[in-house]
Amino acid sequence: MTDELRNDYDVVVLGGGAAGLNGALMLGRSRRSVVVIDAGAPRNAPAAGVHGLLAREGMPPAELLERGRAEVRLYGGHVVSGEATTAVRDADGFTVTLTDGRSVRARRLLVATGLVDELPDVQGLDSRWGRDVLHCPYCHGWEVRDQAIGVLAGGPMSVHQAMLFRQLSDDVTYFSHTMPPTDEQAEQLAARGIRVVDGEVTSLEIVEDRLVGLRLSDGTVVDREALAVASRMVARAGFLSTLGLRPAEHPSGFGEHIPADPTGRTDVPGVWVAGNVTDLSAQVGAAAAAGAMAGAQINADLVAEETRQAVAAHRDAHATASAAPAGNGVGRSSQPVSR
Repeated sequence: MTDELRNDYDVVVLGGGAAGLNGALMLGRSRRSVVVIDAGAPRNAPAAGVHGLLAREGMPPAELLERGRAEVRLYGGHVVSGEATTAVRDADGFTVTLTDGRSVRARRLLVATGLVDELPDVQGLDSRWGRDVLHCPYCHGWEVRDQAIGVLAGGPMSVHQAMLFRQLSDDVTYFSHTMPPTDEQAEQLAARGIRVVDGEVTSLEIVEDRLVGLRLSDGTVVDREALAVASRMVARAGFLSTLGLRPAEHPSGFGEHIPADPTGRTDVPGVWVAGNVTDLSAQVGAAAAAGAMAGAQINADLVAEETRQAVAAHRDAHATASAAPAGNGVGRSSQPVSR
């Protein structure tokens, strides 16, 4: 990411993950000037591979993003290292200021800064995240199939999460932790053969750099090889507050997102969002598709604006021509020539 940051662009894309890069790709192919500001901290960095993405199954996340950056540059786009601190509206667009003091102007913004996973306060979770501490059965489930899997209760979707991982292994244990199941949920877990362990989990047991169990507050250790955790997912969008755009509680109850319509258009004119910043559960493929949709919609919005401006200029020119004298008399007299 060595491209020099210019001052004015048609579009600034904030976030260099799948959503941001695919949005920039669509804009570049539409001959728009576009820059991607990438903080270089993708959510899936700890993962060994991207899964569920057709024709890219198992590709390391860093390799996928490097290919994406190369494709954006192929169509004239810039990719620049940086992180936004504020975004403000100016006369005909927006000015974005970065943490290092640089600023850049654009007519439109595409925000694809992703989210932050807030994990329960259990010793060892952070260091194992994306390895043997997981959240998504579709992203990581195949890799832990038939293992001894634990599910740590921590959110409204934890029982659902246990049911999904039960599809992948006969040995699933539900740790009630600080959120015991309801009677109905307990019946569902029992019916699927999922053991329920009561008591607060205090730490993970790690041996030779692998998870071997969960320690409860009474000292009991329950053997497990993988652990599913429902994180609280919060959009990375604090810099948008200067535009009056703030994260809202997601209807699911498991995090905060930036609301938008199906095309990514927000309530702030000229600002679109794509990927996990608005769709908390989107995998890489869905995030990339949303970025492509938002990029196309931004281009269409710019085309509509440019058409309005062209029509206004055309009318002004026509009106000026209509108001001009029919002739100026140069080189010819309107009177007969005397002989």
